[in-house]
Amino acid sequence: MTDDRVAIRLTADEALVLSHWLEKLQMTDLSRVVDDPAVWAPVHRIAGTLDKTLPALSAPDYAQRLEDARARLRPEG
Repeated sequence: MTDDRVAIRLTADEALVLSHWLEKLQMTDLSRVVDDPAVWAPVHRIAGTLDKTLPALSAPDYAQRLEDARARLRPEG
């Protein structure tokens, strides 16, 4: 049997920004954003994994860390 899993590697900044965005996405009217319910299984898995592995999510300065990460990821210019 082969392992059919896919690993995705993110920087800490990418993971923090993605985690925040996924949380906002899950709080929206999902049917307007995604027309296929099968998409939510991997979205929830990724969000849950990020929630478990990012200590910054519970840091008192989370908002500042998030903004700093966003600034570092934005293209210059």
